[in-house]
Amino acid sequence: MNPTKLIGIILIAAGCLGLVYGGFSYTKETTGLKLGPLELKVQEQERVNVPLLLSGGAVVLGVFLLVLGRK
Repeated sequence: MNPTKLIGIILIAAGCLGLVYGGFSYTKETTGLKLGPLELKVQEQERVNVPLLLSGGAVVLGVFLLVLGRK
């Protein structure tokens, strides 16, 4: 398989996931309080939104690379 086709498939998959889910979230752990050997850890849920235009552009670019790789 040609690398251009592989990149195209990855872009299409990533773009479709971005369109379906609209973003992703992760947990960030920070130290809230530290008194000697005692530490208080705080976990915060962070969300990153992926713009629809970026996801759609990834799908279009992936299709373009698949068509270009065929020639």
